[in-house]
Amino acid sequence: MTVNSDVAGAPARAGRALGPHYKWIALSNTTLGMLMATINQSIVLIALPDIFHGIGLDPLSPGNTSYLLWMFMGFLVVSAVLVVSFGRLGDMFGRVRMYTLGFAVFSVASIFLTVTWMHGAQGAMWLIVWRVVQGIGGAFLFANSAAIVTDAFPANQRGTALSVNSIAAIAGSFIGLILGGALAPVNWHLIFLVSAPIGAFGTIWAYFMLHDIGVRKHARMDWWGNLLFGAGLIAILVGITYGLLPYGGHPMGWTNPWVLSALFGGLALLIAFVYVETRVAEPLFRISLFRIRAFAAGNIASLMLAMGRGGMQFMLIIWLQGIWLPLHGYGYSQTPLWAGIYLVPLTVGFLLAAPLSGVLSDRLGAKAFTAGGALLTGATFLMLTFVPVNFAYWQFAVVIALNGFGSGLFFSPNWAEMMNSAPPSQRGAAGGMIATFQNSAFVLSIGIFFTLMVAGLSSTLPASMFGGLTAQGVPAAAAAPISHLPPIGVLFASFLGYNPMRQLLGPLLAHMNPAHAAYVAGREFFPHLITGPFHHGIGVAFGFAIAACVVAAVASALTGRRAPASAAREPLGYELAAVAAEGAFEPSELVVPDVAEEGAEPPDRPGKPD
Repeated sequence: MTVNSDVAGAPARAGRALGPHYKWIALSNTTLGMLMATINQSIVLIALPDIFHGIGLDPLSPGNTSYLLWMFMGFLVVSAVLVVSFGRLGDMFGRVRMYTLGFAVFSVASIFLTVTWMHGAQGAMWLIVWRVVQGIGGAFLFANSAAIVTDAFPANQRGTALSVNSIAAIAGSFIGLILGGALAPVNWHLIFLVSAPIGAFGTIWAYFMLHDIGVRKHARMDWWGNLLFGAGLIAILVGITYGLLPYGGHPMGWTNPWVLSALFGGLALLIAFVYVETRVAEPLFRISLFRIRAFAAGNIASLMLAMGRGGMQFMLIIWLQGIWLPLHGYGYSQTPLWAGIYLVPLTVGFLLAAPLSGVLSDRLGAKAFTAGGALLTGATFLMLTFVPVNFAYWQFAVVIALNGFGSGLFFSPNWAEMMNSAPPSQRGAAGGMIATFQNSAFVLSIGIFFTLMVAGLSSTLPASMFGGLTAQGVPAAAAAPISHLPPIGVLFASFLGYNPMRQLLGPLLAHMNPAHAAYVAGREFFPHLITGPFHHGIGVAFGFAIAACVVAAVASALTGRRAPASAAREPLGYELAAVAAEGAFEPSELVVPDVAEEGAEPPDRPGKPD
C-alpha cells in the first residue's frame, strides 16, 4: 500500500476539510454555472432587435445579415469547438481550476459587453468579439461541470445529480428568452449586465469552496490534435452558418464554393484528426472511449436527439412570432417577449421529467428512460405536424409540454450513463466530448431546420405571396421581385419581431390605396399569407426531427445491460475520494493501492449508500 495523492486527486487547497455536504456545494455551484451559460445562449435571441436598434444597425440589410448570424452563433460555435480541449486541460491540471477560470472569463466578457459604447458595424464587431470570449468561458464551464459533479457523487446518485445540471441547462435557455424580452426594451445593456454579478459571485464561490477530488493525470498537450480538431470543426460550423445566407440567386448558400470548401475542407481535417489521435501517446480526443459501448451508443443517441431538438426552438418562435401571436392581437414589437412566455410549457415538461428520470434511473437503470424519452419526443414532433397553424393554445401547450417531458426523461440518464462508463482519469475529456457532440449538433440542427424550412417555403411561398400582394393592389411588376426574395429574410424578420410586409414593401406602401396598405402592413395579412407554406415547410423540418429521435431511441437501446445498483465499478482510490467528499478528511490523506495501468478493468466494489 502506498500513498498516491495524484490518483485520489489532490485538493484545490490542501489542509481544509471538505465537510459532509461538499457534494451539494459542488452541485449548487456547477448548476449556477450551467444556468448562467445557457441563459446567455438564448437571452440575445429575443433582444436582437433592441441591440441592433441601440447600435444603429439594420440587421436585415443584405450587408448586415452576417452580423445578425454571428451575434448568436459565435457563442455556440466557439463553445462547441473548445469543450474537448478544456475538458482535457481539466484532466491534466484540475477540473475545478479550469471551471473557475471559465467563470472568471465569462464575467469579464459580460462586463465588456455591458459597457459597449460604439455604434454601427464597429459596435456589432465589438459585441461579436466579446460574445466569442463569453463562449470561451462557457466552454470551460460546459467541459468541466459534469466531471466535477461525477467526482463528487457516488455512482448510485449521479443520475439524480446530473439531472439537476440538465434542468439548469434547459431551463436557462428558456429563462433567457423571457429575460431578454423583459430587459431589452428597458435597456439592451441589461441583458449582459445580468451575468456580471452572478459570474463574479460564482467565481469567488468556486475558488474558495470547490476542490479537485477526482483523478488527475498530467500529460503532454496534443498540439496537433488541438489544431486539426479546432480548425476542422470551426470550418464546418462556419460553413453551416454561411450556408444559411442566400447566394447567386439561390435562397440559401449551399452552392457557394466558399461554403462547400469550408464544409469539405473541415471534414478532411477531422478525418486527419482521427488518424492523428490513434498515433499520439496522449491524444486530445480519447478515441478509445468509443470502445465502451455505453459511451459510444450514448453519444450517438445524444447527438441525434440534440439534432432533432436544436432547431425546434427557432421554428416554434417563428411560428408564434410570425403567425399565431399577430393573429391573436399582439403587435410585432411585443411578440418576442410573449413567444418566450408561451413556450413555458416546454420548460415545465422538462423540469418535471428530468429529476424524476434521474432518481428512478439510479434505481432502475437508464435504458427505459433514454429510449422511451427519445420515442416520446419523436411522437410529439409527429403531433406538431397535425396541430393547425392557427391552433387553440391548449393543444399547442400540451404537445410542447410532452416534448419537454420526453427530453427530460432522456437527458439525465443518458448523461449519467456516459459519465459512469468513462474511466475516472478521463472524465474531463469525456465530459468535453459529450458537450462537443451536443453543442455541435445544436449548430448543425439550426442549419438543417432552416434549410428544410426554406426548401419547403421556396416551393409554395412565391406563388402565395404574389397572389396575395396583387390582390391588394400591389402592381405585378413590384410584387414579382418581392415574392421571389429569399424566404430566409421573411423568417429572420419574423424571428426578430419585425413586421415582414412593412420591411419588404417599404416605400411602396405610400403609393397603395390607404385601406389596402393598412391591411397589408397590419397584423393579419402576413400570417394568413404564410400559413399554408409554413405548414408545409415545418412538416418537412419536423419529419427530420422524427427520424433523428427514432435513431436516438435505437442507439439508447444498444447501450448494454444495466449494472446492478449494488455494484459501482470504481477504482478503490476513486471511491474513497468520493467518500471523502461526504466526510471530514482530505483525499490526499487516503492510503490507496497502486493503480493498475490506465484503462484496466477496475475491481468490483459494493456501492455505498448515502
